[in-house]
Amino acid sequence: MSKPLRELPPITQELIDASNAEVSSALEEDYAALERQLERRGVLRALGTTLDELTSRVAELDLALPSWGLGTGGTRFGRFPGPGEPGSVFEKLDDAAVVNRLSGGASRVSLHIPWDGAEPAALVGHAGALGLSFDAINSNTFQDQSGQKLSYRLGSLSHPDGAVRRQAIDHNLSVVELGRAIGSKALTVWIGDGADAPGQLHFRRSLERVASSLGEIHSALPVDWRLLVEYKPYEPAFYASVIQDWGTALWACETAGDRARVLVDLGHHLPGANIEQIVAYLAARGRLGGFHLNDSKYGDDDVTAGSIKPYQLFLIFCEIIEAEREARSAGGALDLAYMIDQSHNTKDPIEALIATVQEARKAYARALLVDRVRLYEHQTACDPLGAELLLKDAFDIDVRPVLAMARKRKQAAIDPIAVFRSSGYRAARALERTADRKTGGGIV
Repeated sequence: MSKPLRELPPITQELIDASNAEVSSALEEDYAALERQLERRGVLRALGTTLDELTSRVAELDLALPSWGLGTGGTRFGRFPGPGEPGSVFEKLDDAAVVNRLSGGASRVSLHIPWDGAEPAALVGHAGALGLSFDAINSNTFQDQSGQKLSYRLGSLSHPDGAVRRQAIDHNLSVVELGRAIGSKALTVWIGDGADAPGQLHFRRSLERVASSLGEIHSALPVDWRLLVEYKPYEPAFYASVIQDWGTALWACETAGDRARVLVDLGHHLPGANIEQIVAYLAARGRLGGFHLNDSKYGDDDVTAGSIKPYQLFLIFCEIIEAEREARSAGGALDLAYMIDQSHNTKDPIEALIATVQEARKAYARALLVDRVRLYEHQTACDPLGAELLLKDAFDIDVRPVLAMARKRKQAAIDPIAVFRSSGYRAARALERTADRKTGGGIV
């Protein structure tokens, strides 16, 4: 029997250090060139910072990995399992540790129950040995599970039958108990409740039932927990979703309780939606809870963040930074959950998750380079072109040396994809694992 990853990792620190040694000189040169460029343009002086300080801030951005995103995803038409994909939650944690080791920015994992059910002590022990911890935990009432007494086919937290709602609420409460045992601090709730035909639902009563159910879940949360509520405009319901947009989710959160927050999944919007404006408004209401990071061309495509609309991702981080500034000026802090939620049917999931960590940090670094004082001046002077060009100037800066230096200083890989591909990790896992290729759940 082969040894588990935590005892015999194909990707060692020695391998990372050897790879870094080959490219460190070039990185130092690129980093120094970027610093000179920013100093010549007066960017760092205007921001009152240094490139090293900015690099440190970028290094602090840590994303939670989705347990379900470490296996092959797919579509409703088919799934193409990749070699060596994980067949258990513990193998998912092994792969998550590789993403974190190489990227230096993904030290937490978001579990999905019941897909990832296991003994809490075993989960904590395995994750801890790999340098990982747990982020928000996700419930599931959009599928019927084995042995389930009542079906969610026609709804869960919004179902007209109180017994079905009771079952869905109890499931969420059991997920909270597991989350408490593994160190999570938030529960993420997404429901697929909706209608396939006009007249099927009483819209208002369905929403009121959801709000009431969420309120009961909220009241049972530990005092230091948050309830994160997702929204989605369509799918699986063909006609109407009960919580279909950010405004509905906001109302449900305000009704449920003071620790309920809206979770913004970047893919859960109709084409053309102004997501950065949604982020700003939720922050203004004090109800912005966090993000599921991905990207889409049409809607809920769950592809690598920044692969389709990198400028949108940059603008979203601009609003996050603005909200953080305002929170600090008021003596508070903006506590956001940054989680990845994506599905890959043709990419290697580990590589795609590494790429998302990089893209999120890239957008964040560019947003940190925006001169807010000058931006406010353009806004108050009613100068739309000046404001637009200022944002574009920040977006056009090549911040890749900052990202690479942040990884190097955290003893991660300067070129993480190259190290992963040269490590033989996937081939080693393909020989070791015998997981059922048809298990692992879906993506929401």
